[in-house]
Amino acid sequence: MNERSTVLILDYGSQYTQLIARRVRELGVFSKILPGSVSIRQIQSESPRAIILSGGPSSVYGDQAPQLPAGFLSFQLENRIPVLGVCYGMQLLVRSLGGEVSSAERREYGRTKVKLVADSALFSECSKEFLVWMSHGDEMVKAPNGFKVTVQSHSGCVAAIENPSLHLYALQFHPEVTHTEGGIEILKRFLIEASKINPNWNMSSVLDEKVDQVRSQVGSHDHAICALSGGVDSAVAAHLVHRALGDRLHCFFIDQGLLRFQEQARVMELFKQKMNLPVVCLDHSERFLEKLKGVEDPEKKRKIIGAQFIASFEEAADSIAQKVGNLPRFLVQGTLYPDVIESSPGHQHAETIKSHHNVGGLPETMKFHLIEPFRDLFKDEVRELGRKLGVSESFLKRHPFPGPGLAVRIIGEVTPERLELLREVDEVFIQSIQEEGLYDEIWQAFAVFMPIKSVGVQGDGRTHDHVVALRAVTSSDGMTADWYRFDSQFLAQVSTRICNQVRGVNRVVYDVTSKPPATIEWE
Repeated sequence: MNERSTVLILDYGSQYTQLIARRVRELGVFSKILPGSVSIRQIQSESPRAIILSGGPSSVYGDQAPQLPAGFLSFQLENRIPVLGVCYGMQLLVRSLGGEVSSAERREYGRTKVKLVADSALFSECSKEFLVWMSHGDEMVKAPNGFKVTVQSHSGCVAAIENPSLHLYALQFHPEVTHTEGGIEILKRFLIEASKINPNWNMSSVLDEKVDQVRSQVGSHDHAICALSGGVDSAVAAHLVHRALGDRLHCFFIDQGLLRFQEQARVMELFKQKMNLPVVCLDHSERFLEKLKGVEDPEKKRKIIGAQFIASFEEAADSIAQKVGNLPRFLVQGTLYPDVIESSPGHQHAETIKSHHNVGGLPETMKFHLIEPFRDLFKDEVRELGRKLGVSESFLKRHPFPGPGLAVRIIGEVTPERLELLREVDEVFIQSIQEEGLYDEIWQAFAVFMPIKSVGVQGDGRTHDHVVALRAVTSSDGMTADWYRFDSQFLAQVSTRICNQVRGVNRVVYDVTSKPPATIEWE
């Protein structure tokens, strides 16, 4: 790591902080996230070539607002380290340097048109006007001395300022999200032009690093259990850990009763054909469904499922111990960073969105030490690692499927009847997408059971049946997503097929909400 140029990202609680890190890595530069409260001594120890200050939910003038580390500005000035402030990071820089920030009369949120009002190296590839992603309730009303305004929104809000002589730059919008036109190019200009960094970081080095980390963590004698789901993340994790541990890795697929239509048979056949690893299937569906009886709250569902998964794998570990004489002490999970930041933000200024079963849903005490090689990576990076490991495209191209399965796609209580209905609806939807050749264009597509009924007319008779929702999104990372624009004729055909083929459904709706403000899953 010391041979690479490092960009530090100081985290002030933004849900996009890891996305900034991902964009930096996309541009071939190693990035590392530290809390915004980190000491200046730790920052110095990282020898950063540039620093990015993230956004966050606080107001800089609030009593508990996070601040720059003590001595940060002196350190930056002395070492001439380029700094980019994003959203809250911009406001923090402005206030720390003598400018003024106040509550905006009108909050800017979502896609916003901005215009260049002065020349800047950061925006040399941008049009005179372009769309950016805004998310702020405060705004700069007076720039610090020596700064010039380079971009403004059409409402008059200052969207970017800079002082190149001090190597200080700030953006009120988020260049890291895909909704910002040319956002990746803006970050590139900051890294390559303003910071003079040579991009020399790549996923091949990440693969070697992850394998070494697993070997170091497990040692030369211990065994590990791998939780395989049939999805991309766990399949790639299994291959990576197998490269590190060989036959000391034992893979299990748990059928928790919350799978899609014929998923157990399909996934096990895929494992047999495409994976050169032995996989044992355990049907624990009755256990999971019994625990979920009467539970409606989504957070409770996730925690119940997380705890039961651990119980199932502890039982599996005992069976391995009888064979090899050594109780596996490690559990491999394909946890991704979006799971982590939505479940356990890690410091006081970030907010929990929902507890993923494999992160916030895990029990406080368990026998296993976790191996999570992708905990700081996004799905597209995991897919790239999978290709380097030789993982079959059959796994790599599968749509994401949540660990809690259909439990978080059933609003309200999970029952066998609701599961069966949802499986049939989901199967019709996915089959239709595949028949139209659209599957690979879409990041994730699925159906949602809604706990309401509507009046309909079928076969010349009145019905009072269930409503289901369909959702399909495009994304590159899972942190932001946009709803997929199906042709209206396709949606009409799918709706007709569902209502005709799935008994108990008489109304189909389509979700046209992006992330944010919604999450991809409904629960």
